[in-house]
Amino acid sequence: MIRRTVEDNNSTGSESDYSKYGARISGWISWFLSSKGNEYFCEVEDDYILDRFNLTGLNTEVQHYSQALDLITDNLDDEILDEHRGALDVQARLLYGLIHARWIVTARGLAKMLEKYKRADFGRCPRVLCQSQPLLPVGLTDIPYEKSVKLYCGRCEDIYSPKSSRHGSIDGAYFGTSFPHLLFLVYPTLIPPKSGPIDFVPLRTSGDAESSRRNRRNREEQETPREIVQEGLSTVAVALKAERYRPRIFGFQVNEIAKLQRWQEAVRDRQVARLEMLDEHGLL
Repeated sequence: MIRRTVEDNNSTGSESDYSKYGARISGWISWFLSSKGNEYFCEVEDDYILDRFNLTGLNTEVQHYSQALDLITDNLDDEILDEHRGALDVQARLLYGLIHARWIVTARGLAKMLEKYKRADFGRCPRVLCQSQPLLPVGLTDIPYEKSVKLYCGRCEDIYSPKSSRHGSIDGAYFGTSFPHLLFLVYPTLIPPKSGPIDFVPLRTSGDAESSRRNRRNREEQETPREIVQEGLSTVAVALKAERYRPRIFGFQVNEIAKLQRWQEAVRDRQVARLEMLDEHGLL
């Protein structure tokens, strides 16, 4: 499902046609970043892309790898027929996304994404008690075409779906599972407090006030998830059904968060046992 959604989003619409619109902008990467729906991405430096060591293994992930790389670096032969450019553009987007996932966990890549984080380019947490904490993009898997991108809140340590359908169709593998947690590891002063005001003051734009009011209205209009209000569903079943997001860096759980989650799960297990006992005695 995610494969079809991502490919449809990448290959349809006038703005995805580089052969028509790319000539107005200098370079494929500049055109890609300026296209609607690609605001989460940052620019990968040419030196990083041209270093083949950084691209190790990607030739097995991307069809027409050499031509897709030539398109990204603006070295594609002009003899490529226009009818082939659409399919090649999809592969170029895939290749750039996978390169992007590797780039943003480097020192220079983290610095670029940090600027976007401080501007709250990825949005703000919809949870009221997080006080509009800026979010960070994260993938639930590093394998492309499996899961779409989610947004991680460092304050409540939970993930959310992007509000925009354009952003919601971006492949999560283009950001990877490690990025937000590595960012906080490299910049520990940015780890948000669990309560109280946000420590840093995000860079604001002229539309921030209106955006804040719009976000508050959206939060007020949000409906309760349907699966939680199903009739006949016990409190115990709801508690057991709840899933938890587990922050990981290169597949390993973050130590301090892992210890906290083990404690939280032990508390939850005790609460579930208590609910089961109350349910057995008909007190729920």
